[in-house]
Amino acid sequence: MNRLIVISNRVTAPKGSTAGAQGGLAVALAAALRDRGGMWFGWSGEQTDQFNGHINFQRNQGVTTATVDLEEQDVQEYYDGYANRTLWPLFHYRIDLAEYERDFAGGYKRTNQRFADTVRPLVEPDDVIWIQDYHMFPLGAELRARGCDNRIGFFLHIPWPPRRLLGTLPNAQALVESMFAYDLIGFHTEEWLESFCDFARHDMGAVIEGNIARLGDRHVELIACPIGIDATEFAAMSQSVPARLAYRRMRDSADGRDMIVGVDRLDYSKGLEERFLGYERFLNEHPEERKEVFLLQVAPPSRVSVESYQRIRQSLEGLSGRINGAYADVDWVPIRYVNQGYPRDQLSGIYRAAKIGLVTPLRDGMNLVAKEYVAAQDPEDPGVLVLSRFAGAAEQMTDALLVNPYSAEEVSDALYQALRMPRQERVRRWEKLMAGVQEQDVTWWAETFLQALEKADMTVN
Repeated sequence: MNRLIVISNRVTAPKGSTAGAQGGLAVALAAALRDRGGMWFGWSGEQTDQFNGHINFQRNQGVTTATVDLEEQDVQEYYDGYANRTLWPLFHYRIDLAEYERDFAGGYKRTNQRFADTVRPLVEPDDVIWIQDYHMFPLGAELRARGCDNRIGFFLHIPWPPRRLLGTLPNAQALVESMFAYDLIGFHTEEWLESFCDFARHDMGAVIEGNIARLGDRHVELIACPIGIDATEFAAMSQSVPARLAYRRMRDSADGRDMIVGVDRLDYSKGLEERFLGYERFLNEHPEERKEVFLLQVAPPSRVSVESYQRIRQSLEGLSGRINGAYADVDWVPIRYVNQGYPRDQLSGIYRAAKIGLVTPLRDGMNLVAKEYVAAQDPEDPGVLVLSRFAGAAEQMTDALLVNPYSAEEVSDALYQALRMPRQERVRRWEKLMAGVQEQDVTWWAETFLQALEKADMTVN
């Protein structure tokens, strides 16, 4: 089996146990590397006064990591700038928040060139390279320019925007053209894949033949391959001592009330403002449910240096305060709003204690919280997943209660339906959801993509 080189913006060394507060992608990539051997390369998250290409190698839990530090200007222009103030809002359909600055684009190109210069000497002839996400769209082309003829795949973990939205990005055609350096590009859903093809066909003259896009003398194969979780491991984790303690703590603090849980990074794409308004609508329309239910929203901050993220935090603090002020009583608060993260084992216990998992992003490439919530449930008495139809996960998880997160009425109605749902129907829906989560798990995702990459036709590129 060929060695695997994973390249991503950030590298998260595996923890001593699976209990660490690692994101779903970090857990997935570590699992793939343990299975195949290889190396995970990317930014350390640290800054240096002058970029020198020094690589810090570590080995943890069977995974070798190789990280580099970036200069402050790189971080400001490549990461805070082009990645998170230009690409992220645009690809999540928030053109109103996208910022187009030449310095951002220049820093993005420069930093990807630095990544290519640094990792190229580490690549052996038979290695398979798997590049992750929007931070590194042009990295494959940069590696090709440095003589790398290995199989190179790219996976996009966020949505691909519609053609007209992408057309607002300066030099959008150059960005897409650079992606034809890959042998395989993966998307979570057919919708994102079709949007890529639509732009390539109509704005660039590419020819789409089945799952192959051709542009001039180059071609790239395309695949819809939704990421999953390690469902077996997460279900077992929900029975661990920390999970049981978290479960008991939540049940004790609930004092007989039903808990609705939301767990999201603090981001405008997650629809948290709309979620709070939908919950407020529920409280207003169903006064008999007041004091019988509460919403726990876990929202650890992220990208705190970006102004739009500062604004969403201020907005949510104001909304939660207003709703609590309007509806709370001396012995009940309708919203528990928590700005910190929790280890995965504790989260599994929190999920298990919740009658409803409320996952309502305005737009999301996948959303693994929905799958974790399902995996953590008690098979005999499972909770109900309320899921945005605009999350990538909705394409697979059709037995959830699917809602339009922009509609406070739909969210309110779904909450009421979930609370009133008979146990027999809850079990039936959960069994179907769990079967899908187990079948298309993280191992399936990695194997499906990597097998397609190894079979990709390289005769043209």
